[in-house]
Amino acid sequence: MVLFWDRGYEGTTFDDLIGAMKLSPSSFYHEFGSKERLYREALDYYLKLSTSSLRGFSNHRDTRAAFEALIEEAAAFFTNDASPAGCMISLAGTHLPPQLRSVADYTKSMRKLFEQTLARRLRKGVSDGDLPPGTNVKELAAYFETLFRGLAVHARDGASHKQLLAICRVAMRAWPSRPPDTKGKTALKGRPRLADPDLG
Repeated sequence: MVLFWDRGYEGTTFDDLIGAMKLSPSSFYHEFGSKERLYREALDYYLKLSTSSLRGFSNHRDTRAAFEALIEEAAAFFTNDASPAGCMISLAGTHLPPQLRSVADYTKSMRKLFEQTLARRLRKGVSDGDLPPGTNVKELAAYFETLFRGLAVHARDGASHKQLLAICRVAMRAWPSRPPDTKGKTALKGRPRLADPDLG
């Protein structure tokens, strides 16, 4: 998985794979069938690894706090020194030749699945009263999916965790205003909003 994450599908050669796994060519084909099949398995594993926090995201009481927590976790994950920078799925399959269309389509479907997860949580936010009734859920989900993809690219280019968090604070300014609380309850439950760190 790490080879594909770091070098991409085309950048990872067959020799790279059998060398890393210490397999003969015949053993590789017996075990995995093809490079593309192994790549799909690696993407599936990465998806499970990177979205382990989505269960808490979906059940978080406050919608804005849920999104802030998710992008904070993404900023940390994308800049983790223990793994390649960025996101394997966000960076995958965007510049592949026509003969690898099936690979590109598979990575595209994974990004769409993530956007749909964001949209479901936003719809719940509208239903719960965290977001205005007229919120365009589809556009807001696409906005945040684009944010995550941009953070991944920026991390791959060398941006630090601190720099990604600064971008996240700016991005959250697009969050729709919450309806006034006519019952006198607190305006926001759950986690505090992203705080500005000392940038000195």
